[in-house]
Amino acid sequence: MFAKIYQPNPSAMTSGRAKTHHWLLDFETKGSVLIDPLTGYKRSVDPRSQVELKFETKEEAITYAKNNNIPHRVIDTRPTDRIPRSYADNFSYDRKLPWTH
Repeated sequence: MFAKIYQPNPSAMTSGRAKTHHWLLDFETKGSVLIDPLTGYKRSVDPRSQVELKFETKEEAITYAKNNNIPHRVIDTRPTDRIPRSYADNFSYDRKLPWTH
């Protein structure tokens, strides 16, 4: 039973940062993952693969893992570089690349 502690990445479909300020403790599965032939969903025989614990800080997650004797590793996320842009920049005359549909 090995756990990883990390901050989730933001969704690639949005530019928002919702649900990325907490820390997660996930258990890594050792068994194989089976694909259900009827629905196509992944399934596993290990029930710990479905457990996901949320914490406000990294220190809380590490303390929980140490108190419960759970071997863990912490994955630090590196900050993403965001380019600040406004909506009006989409219609600017001095764009570097032409924009058409």
